[in-house]
Amino acid sequence: FSLTSDWASLLKLRGHPFDLFMFSRCFPSRIEKANDGSKRQGATTGAMVLPNSADAPQDPNIATRDHCIFAFAVLYSHLTGNTSPVPNFPDSRCALFVTWNAFSSGGHWRLRGCIGTLEPKQLQRALHDYALNSSLRDHRFSPIRLKELPSLQCKVSLLARFEKAESWQDWTVGVHGIIIHFTDPEPEARGARRTATFLPDVAPEQGWNQQQAVDALIRKAGYNGPIGPSLREALSLERYQSTIASITYEEFMAALQQAEGQAGTVMGSSSPRDARLQVVA
Repeated sequence: FSLTSDWASLLKLRGHPFDLFMFSRCFPSRIEKANDGSKRQGATTGAMVLPNSADAPQDPNIATRDHCIFAFAVLYSHLTGNTSPVPNFPDSRCALFVTWNAFSSGGHWRLRGCIGTLEPKQLQRALHDYALNSSLRDHRFSPIRLKELPSLQCKVSLLARFEKAESWQDWTVGVHGIIIHFTDPEPEARGARRTATFLPDVAPEQGWNQQQAVDALIRKAGYNGPIGPSLREALSLERYQSTIASITYEEFMAALQQAEGQAGTVMGSSSPRDARLQVVA
């Protein structure tokens, strides 16, 4: 297939250590500095053209591949100094998380970044912002670099149905995400309030039951003391549900080929064209 502009270099396949992964590899011929300090092809000023959605759900708060394609495009555009893409999905208000996973040499996905918001926000703007926050500003990881993109998977979770639970056990593994709030009982904590969340897919992915998930979440909140029945009973727990969509880099590339077929060009054409607010998951 043929593509117009320097963006076409994104699809050039060359030998690289990522050959171990079942992903497209892409490396440019004209080298400059990317926004992450790595080397890249000279950027254009055009915005990436994304595929038109053919099967968008009636509810705009259901996660779709379009959300993931947009998040991938936002990150690539940022790392190469290009204009951010125009969203290809309807706007709405919802809470969301963006998760990046990297395919490891051991043959499994490992977390590479995850940040979101439990406060409903305008989806188009928020997805742009959290695509970058989760990939570049998750304090647990170094910022994602341009050369890592071929190994990545992007997952978008749109959250809904927030409810106060009757107890720390009033939720279902694999159905609900949970948020806990509690006062740290350790004397040195001086009454510090702690909070943390796990998305609905975390507990089943880790093989946890309710107690294991809650105990892990207590640790994630920063509590280092003993965990027992009295602490669990003192928790204030909220539960919520989510819809999830994900794509790999390879699937992102396939979507850009689809956009080429729809628009006649893919990318960079010269033609006119509180603690709850941000949460690490």
